Amino acid sequence: MLQSLIRRASAAILFIATFGASAQPVRTEAVATGLQNPWAVAFLPQGRFLVTERPGRMRVVEPDGRLGPALAGLPTVDVGGQGGLLDVITDADFAGTRRIYFCYSEPAASGSGNSTALARASLSPDRSRLEDVQVLFSQKPKFSSSAHFGCRIVEGRKDAKPDGTLFLTLGDRYSRMQDAQTLDNHHGKVIRINKDGTVPKDNPFVGRAGALPEIWSYGHRNMQGATLAPDGTYWTHEHGPQGGDEINLPQPGRNYGWPVITYGENYGGGKIGDGLTAKTGMEQPLHYWVPSMAPSGMAFLTSENYGSGSRGNLFVGSLKFGYLNRIELSEPFGGKVVREHRLLEGVGRIRDVRQGPDGLLYVLTDSAQGRLLRLQPQ
Repeated sequence: MLQSLIRRASAAILFIATFGASAQPVRTEAVATGLQNPWAVAFLPQGRFLVTERPGRMRVVEPDGRLGPALAGLPTVDVGGQGGLLDVITDADFAGTRRIYFCYSEPAASGSGNSTALARASLSPDRSRLEDVQVLFSQKPKFSSSAHFGCRIVEGRKDAKPDGTLFLTLGDRYSRMQDAQTLDNHHGKVIRINKDGTVPKDNPFVGRAGALPEIWSYGHRNMQGATLAPDGTYWTHEHGPQGGDEINLPQPGRNYGWPVITYGENYGGGKIGDGLTAKTGMEQPLHYWVPSMAPSGMAFLTSENYGSGSRGNLFVGSLKFGYLNRIELSEPFGGKVVREHRLLEGVGRIRDVRQGPDGLLYVLTDSAQGRLLRLQPQ
C-alpha cells in the first residue's frame, strides 16, 4: 500500500503546457520512471505498456507504474552508440494473436558488422517472455557502424483496415550515405514487407533487375519517426546532418534525394556534395527544419481530449532541444505545415510519441533515468 502511494506521488504534475487556440492546457503525469534509455512504447490490454530500452531490454509496465523484469527470449542485440533494442509495436489483432513486432541492431554471424533487423514474436500469457521469435527481415549489407539504424515500424492499412504489411525505416549507416541513392542495398530506404516476411507483389521494385524488392522508397538519411494518417497515408521524418531535418510522405518508388539534395550542411559547416536543395526526379520534403531539432517519435492526434483545436495535429519529439512539437496542418491529418508550438520545454530528450487507446498522448524521455509520461488535460 505504501509503495503504491509513493508511486502515485511520483506522478505529480511535472509540466503544464497550453496547446493553443481551441485547445486545452495539459499536465504531464509520470506513468513510469527508472527506464534506461527507453526507445519505444506500445500499448497492451488492461492498461499495461510494453517498453524497449536501448541497452537490450524489453519490459512490461504495470498500470500502477511498476516495471516488470526484462522479458526473456530476445535475440542477440548489438548494443553500442545509437544501436540496440529500438522500436516495438503490437499487432492490430494482438488480442487474438498476442503478436508483437520489434526492430534492433543485429550483429553479423561472422562477428563483423551489424544492421537493422525486424522480428516478430508472441508475448507469453504471463508476460514474462517472448515466444516463437522469428526474424522477418535483415538489412543488407551488414556494415560496422554504431550510427543511423533508423528503425521505426508502422503497420500498413488500406480502407481503414490492416492490410497485412509492415513499413520499416532504415538509416544510411552514416558513412555509407551514397548507398541511399542505389537500389542494390537497404541503406537509407523505407522497406515494406508482409507480416510473414515475404515481399508484397505490388512493391514498386518487384521484378526490376538490380533492385531489392523490399524497397518502398529511397534517398533517406536516418528516419526515427513514422506514422499513418487515418486515411492510410504514410508519414515519416528523418534527421538531416547539420540542419535539414525533414518530414516526408514516402510514395512507392520515389527518390527523396539524400545525399544529393539537402537543406543541411556538413557538421562544422560546408556544403554536402554540390550543395543542392532541389533536383529533377527527387522529391521535396513536406517540411524541413534549420537548425535541426533532432526529431524522434511521431503521432497524429485523433481524439478531442485536448480540445477540438488539437485534433488532426502532428506531434513530434525533439531530442536536441527537449520539447514536444505540436504541428498544425492546413487541414486535419494533412496539407501543409501552418505553425509549430513548443510544448513541455525542459522535459528532456523526447524519444517516442504515441497516442494511447485512451486517446491521450504518451512520451518517452531518453536518458539513463528515462520516464514514460502521460499528457493529461488540465
